[in-house]
Amino acid sequence: MQMSKKGEWLEITIPQHWVGHSIESVLKNELHVPKKLLHHIRMSKGAKQNSKEVPWSTVLQKGDKLQALLFQPEELGVTPTYMDIEVLYEDDHVLVVNKPAGMNVHPNEERQTNTLANGVAYHYQSQGLAVKVRHIHRLDQDTTGAVVFAKHPLAVATMDRLLEQRSIKRTYLALVHGKLKKKKGVINERIGKDRHHPSRRRVSPTGQEAVTNYEVLNYMSKHELSIVKIQLDTGRTHQIRVHLGHLGHPLYGDSLYGSNIKGSRQALHAAEVTFPHPISGEVIDCVAPFIGGDNLFPGSVRDYI
Repeated sequence: MQMSKKGEWLEITIPQHWVGHSIESVLKNELHVPKKLLHHIRMSKGAKQNSKEVPWSTVLQKGDKLQALLFQPEELGVTPTYMDIEVLYEDDHVLVVNKPAGMNVHPNEERQTNTLANGVAYHYQSQGLAVKVRHIHRLDQDTTGAVVFAKHPLAVATMDRLLEQRSIKRTYLALVHGKLKKKKGVINERIGKDRHHPSRRRVSPTGQEAVTNYEVLNYMSKHELSIVKIQLDTGRTHQIRVHLGHLGHPLYGDSLYGSNIKGSRQALHAAEVTFPHPISGEVIDCVAPFIGGDNLFPGSVRDYI
């Protein structure tokens, strides 16, 4: 699909499979613009055919230019802070960043300025972008790897929907204690809060549904550690940490869930994220390298995925 950002407008050249559709149909059924945003676009006269205001019932032809008002200026929402962020993918609609260990994804209080969101705000500002910083999913403070941000309200709504539909695939690598009995398996155990500890979660029959798929890639008998590849069907707080701890194989360095290793973070890396592009539908695949100076895994990410 041919598309480009022109100021505050997204311009799409109508492809063959959209021919005969009305402007309203394309916005609703092809771009999946949610009702509230659709109303805003309508009220602001934010949809045009070949740069002209026409009724939304107008039928589009091959080669027509459809313009949609998507890039209106917004406040960043967090304080920009200079930091070297590793960009894995970026276009006018989404940004994927490789998060280091020891950093929250977003501020928990207004004055906090050392989170990934603060770095992303600076990254936007340095490009002259007036874009609100919006993360699509989160990682724990000490988990490294790929985090996805969306750059405008339609991208946010679409990525949220894709996440809910489980169309955003995330692959993790974990270093765990011991040798797992099965080389491959599915952990289907509900997760709820631990009433004895404010930040810990636990397997609970009354908790939220949680499904973790795992595959053992390597067992290092000398250290009694296994490298495990994990894909989630759900995204509960601490899900991987809770499920592997429940199996009796806590993450290396994860003292909250049973590791006896002190002074190290939990060995968990969000190694790959794959998703349909929120506008074009093209499959985007991002691999997050291990971050230098904090490598708990031997070799490179490409050795495992």
